[in-house]
Amino acid sequence: DVDVSLTTREISRMIKQMGIDFNSLKVEYADDPFGEYSGAGTIFGRTGGVMEAALRTAHNFITGRDLHHVDIKEVQGLEGIKEATINVDGNDVKIAVAHGTGNVDKLMQQIRDAKEKGEPIPYHFIEVMACPGGCISGGGQPRTINDDIRKKRTKGLNQDDYNSRRRCSHQNPFIIKLYEEFLGKPCGEKSHKLLHTSYTPRSIYR
Repeated sequence: DVDVSLTTREISRMIKQMGIDFNSLKVEYADDPFGEYSGAGTIFGRTGGVMEAALRTAHNFITGRDLHHVDIKEVQGLEGIKEATINVDGNDVKIAVAHGTGNVDKLMQQIRDAKEKGEPIPYHFIEVMACPGGCISGGGQPRTINDDIRKKRTKGLNQDDYNSRRRCSHQNPFIIKLYEEFLGKPCGEKSHKLLHTSYTPRSIYR
């Protein structure tokens, strides 16, 4: 599905090669629809961010109301596997967040064990990120990385989220317009066809 990718290291090199000085650039608004974003979109870059963003919108989708406090502390931090039960309008939603492939494997084994015992799967919703800390320390990011740097990058994303005019994905006016004019409704036939994916069992590649 992907033909070309551009990493942050590569685009940084391109900027330097072109002699572009960001401090001397005239401030301009980004082209629409990319000029508008939500804080929820920002925190996708760190572990727990996708879960937190999804829960903010899921709460609105289920109750018709936005959360008063959209920060969901249970999914934040650098612990390898985070588990929590979040109450949404009287319904307990069991969630798990894992980052780093070793932790992902541990989490998947918990699910396999439950299935083999005939027990209910222990979670309703799982977030998985292969890179420790999430995309903030992914393969295309600056190479010097440790937990102190991960914490600083996470803090930067969280601060941008906190300062955003809109902190929930469903509040983005361009997302609203996209559904009104093209996709129809969330989880509708067209949006499900175009935005959802499915998986097919494959044989082991040798």
